Amino acid sequence: MTLLITVFGAVAATLAWYTRRDDTLHLGALCFLLWGAALMWLGDAIFGYLEEGAAYFTPSAAEMLNDSFLGLSVLALALVVWLVIVLVKDSRGRVRAALLKK
Repeated sequence: MTLLITVFGAVAATLAWYTRRDDTLHLGALCFLLWGAALMWLGDAIFGYLEEGAAYFTPSAAEMLNDSFLGLSVLALALVVWLVIVLVKDSRGRVRAALLKK
């Protein structure tokens, strides 16, 4: 589930980046974060299959729930890091204007 959630998030971010070709929201950074996480989970799935064999594809309900929470946590962390990047880079100058406003 972690792999699926991360891949769906990466595909959604890539589609958003591709349709919105300007770089004001730094969607490329979000794509790199999510595709990197998806590659990490793919490696984890490969090694999990090598260790457990076919039993890897029949997880219990508790394992699927835990994997879902982990996938959503990874997605949330990637979004938080992306939000920090957007706020620090401040392409439109709105954060700077709000901080300097008296």
